[in-house]
Amino acid sequence: MTTLGRDEAELQKLGALWTAREIAQQPVMLRKTHAALVADKDALDRFLRPLLDPPATRVILTGAGTSSFIGECLAPHLSTRLQRRVEAIPTTDLVSAPYLYFEPATPTLLVSFGRSGDSPESVAALDLADQVVNDIHHLAITCNPQGALARKLGANGRGRVILLPPETNDRSFAMTSSFSCMFYAALATLSGIDGMAGRLERMAQATDGVIATQAAAMKSLAAKGYERVVYLGSHVFKGLAREAALKLTELTDGGMIAVYDSPMGFRHGPKTVVNDKTLLVIFLSNHAYTRRYDLDLLDEIRRDRRYGGLLVISAQEADIPADVDRIVVPAMSDAEDVDLLIPYIAAPQIFAFEASLARGLSPDKPNRSGTVNRVVQGVRIHPLR
Repeated sequence: MTTLGRDEAELQKLGALWTAREIAQQPVMLRKTHAALVADKDALDRFLRPLLDPPATRVILTGAGTSSFIGECLAPHLSTRLQRRVEAIPTTDLVSAPYLYFEPATPTLLVSFGRSGDSPESVAALDLADQVVNDIHHLAITCNPQGALARKLGANGRGRVILLPPETNDRSFAMTSSFSCMFYAALATLSGIDGMAGRLERMAQATDGVIATQAAAMKSLAAKGYERVVYLGSHVFKGLAREAALKLTELTDGGMIAVYDSPMGFRHGPKTVVNDKTLLVIFLSNHAYTRRYDLDLLDEIRRDRRYGGLLVISAQEADIPADVDRIVVPAMSDAEDVDLLIPYIAAPQIFAFEASLARGLSPDKPNRSGTVNRVVQGVRIHPLR
């Protein structure tokens, strides 16, 4: 049996089997996540409707690391969709400075993301919210029913837990299927599960198409020996660019410099990182207005001719210059940008996986020093008062 174009026996020897499986399983896990949400729809509606009907309710999307980037991807879209304040604030910020972020008099729904739910900051953020905010409610989206986050809210009358399929509790070091499924669960739950089935199926099929067609290309790209990689994306894609950069940093054990920015922001100093050993990856928006700015930067980079490699990931192909390498996500040319996030991240996940192997690392456990762990350790939580 092969996964991501490699024999599973080989992957097992390389310490890469779980990472490969978890990247490859995303389309199936998305469908299982949707089925679980449909089964729990009535209970979720009863919990959320009284909270989201009042326009004054503030929504905070929180988590640490990859879990926080889910919020960064979703907040711009959900702010417009829900017509209210939706903010992405990492647990690491909420815990270290709750007095700056929590508003005692503002009704708040705290949406917590956690693969394991066992990061110390996850529970600490819940406790601090309970201490500081007068009217606080909790929604946790997690892959681990035995995690501290799920157990804490199971005993909390103001909270509800969405448990994702157990296979999404990624056993590998880096979060892949947990990222995509927690993202989808929040998008569907907060946007309205009704009407999501067709959108979900398009996302799943598009993601499957990228995984099936790009594994070999990402292996070849990883073999080119880039020293730096820059991921660029506008609005919701800026959070995705951050997640893509983290995946590469994690899986190469810091061996590759990976940075992120928006296409417009990149000009303001960060562009100095580009040299002939740099790969630039741009996530192109489907929105005609935003896409013009994305393409402007693409043209500027091509004129500069200082890069080592240039790749665009897009759902539309017509206006991409012929000399630019591209990944075109199938059958999504008319999709909302938020629906492109999962298909867009698949190739960067595979690239990070292959870059890890190219450096002789084991993607399932790439950190050789043992100082960075799957679940963060060594965090001391200090009492607020």
